[in-house]
Amino acid sequence: MTYDPTGHLLLTPVDKEASSRVLRLRELGLGDAPDPAFDAFADRLAETVGAPYSMVNFIDEHRQFFAGLHTPEGEAAGRVGRQLDREHGYCPHVVVRRRALVLEDVRDYPRFAANPAVDEIGIRSYLGAPLVDGTGMTLGTICAVDTEPRAWGRAGLATIKELAEELMGQIDARV
Repeated sequence: MTYDPTGHLLLTPVDKEASSRVLRLRELGLGDAPDPAFDAFADRLAETVGAPYSMVNFIDEHRQFFAGLHTPEGEAAGRVGRQLDREHGYCPHVVVRRRALVLEDVRDYPRFAANPAVDEIGIRSYLGAPLVDGTGMTLGTICAVDTEPRAWGRAGLATIKELAEELMGQIDARV
């Protein structure tokens, strides 16, 4: 675990690959603008898992950028927005861990319950998987979130992993 100088547990893990990731994202032309194909993918992800919010998220040293975003019908992207500080949310954990993360109720996990996304956005459950390219670099994540606790289960975990692989295939095809 990582602690700050005062001995408190840091909520967001140290990301030693951030600068390399930024270079790779620039090389691929990702992470700076919304992308209609990623928005469509986020729509499909939300529909597949039955979540009100979903994202295709690329992460740099300071922020997360939602190149693909699905919000509930009639809700402007303003509540979530296209970017979020790196310290907010759960995707930075997925990127550093390089593994999917399932939080059926974020309040059940002290490390995650205090995350600013809980109060600012109202997130209560999270399902996310890393986007790992052919070089082994984790570029970001796909995720689905809900404002209510959700029993994502093994089926949700399998689905999010399959969809992450599918999207990486689409990203690799762009190069």
